[in-house]
Amino acid sequence: MSAERIKAVIPAAGLGTRFLPATKAMPKEMLPVVDKPAIQYVVEEAVSAGIDDVLIILGRNKNNISNHFDSVPELESNLSKKGDHEKLKRVQDSSDMADIHFVRQGEPKGLGHAVLRARSHVGDSTFAVLLGDDLIDARDVLLEKMLEQNKKTGLTVIALMEVSPDQIHMYGAAAVEETGETDVVKVTGLVEKPKKEDAPSNYAIIGRYVLTPGVFDILERTEPGKGGEIQLTDALQELASTEGVLGVVFRGRRYDTGDRADYIKAIVQLAVDRDDLGAELRPWLKDFASGL
Repeated sequence: MSAERIKAVIPAAGLGTRFLPATKAMPKEMLPVVDKPAIQYVVEEAVSAGIDDVLIILGRNKNNISNHFDSVPELESNLSKKGDHEKLKRVQDSSDMADIHFVRQGEPKGLGHAVLRARSHVGDSTFAVLLGDDLIDARDVLLEKMLEQNKKTGLTVIALMEVSPDQIHMYGAAAVEETGETDVVKVTGLVEKPKKEDAPSNYAIIGRYVLTPGVFDILERTEPGKGGEIQLTDALQELASTEGVLGVVFRGRRYDTGDRADYIKAIVQLAVDRDDLGAELRPWLKDFASGL
């Protein structure tokens, strides 16, 4: 589908403390997942959904991200002279895939604050927010379905995923009502990282949002919430009680790269499905697992 006038915003200003010391000088979004940095998968997802304008919100010491999406004439010339056209194409793809812009968040005041920094770029238009910690498998449809729901209803749309009740405290949780449409629900309330006994459901908010521009006015007046940060969840709670919010329930493959163990699992899961790596990795993994 076409996503004309829709821009994507990718917050990438987090400190990445769970991956220290690797993230002391390298942004967590640049950690490789097989042979591409995590943030490239996210940009590719936006492009696949028809979005060609991407704003990345940067924090301190995040210049590696902007460098990655720049062209590198010396490297490209070297690969061209060697006749290594496959690697040349992969290098060029990272700088040619979209019109990519950057803005600094300044002081890290939470996801809501990072989204607010996109206001001058986005203007009065609906826009998509994609978090780099959540990688959505390219073979599974999510963002396209969310954009379709927004186009049909004009409402904010968030991505939800059913998780174990024992894990809901790690996420924002949504109270929902059925709409009669498969895997599309009305969101009636949101709670940021609730205790298991306080969660309204086991529908967790995952890192994909299609937001109407009204969210900016709400974020402007949103006080710091959980963790002393301006929480996007708090703004979405107000939208749910005024304009209305829909949730698209995702049942596909999602890779959480914000956790060290899940990051390793993501690399393994993606690598074994690749034509150039799977044939070698699958038997090795079976042998390795049998010896544990």
